[in-house]
Amino acid sequence: MTLQVSSTAPDCWLAAWDQELWDQWANSGGPRSRTREERISSTVLGHDTAAVRCPRVLRVGLDFGTDSPLACMQQLLAACGFPDEHEARAAFALPSEPCICRPDPAPQPVPVASLTARDALYQALVLGLCTAWCYDPRRPVLWTRASLTRQLELFDGRGFYA
Repeated sequence: MTLQVSSTAPDCWLAAWDQELWDQWANSGGPRSRTREERISSTVLGHDTAAVRCPRVLRVGLDFGTDSPLACMQQLLAACGFPDEHEARAAFALPSEPCICRPDPAPQPVPVASLTARDALYQALVLGLCTAWCYDPRRPVLWTRASLTRQLELFDGRGFYA
């Protein structure tokens, strides 16, 4: 800090401040100087050894390529011999408990062409029973472009409480 005080000046309290120091002080104390932003990168989901148990049950995600997801579902239903998604649902052993869902942080959707028709149909049924945050086995299967193209992780939320 450089402070030059002239004792001969009529106003002794006047000082000539170093410009760099003045620039630092002039910007201190503003509203943005008291705010901090920090990204939270922790989760209780998937850590079944922690105090809050919320283990991952399933990871689902399909890659339809350039094909229409809804048209592809009709082809899969026909290939497996089901007239509609409700008949197919009755034939599969889907998770029976509600689950917590979240978007997969490291999505690796499986190309539908690389799966058997039954495996692809299983994942599509699970996706049809999911919203972006919840898997509910009691809801009807809803296949939309948005629901079929999600990549989700499903977690058992029975050990979770807030």
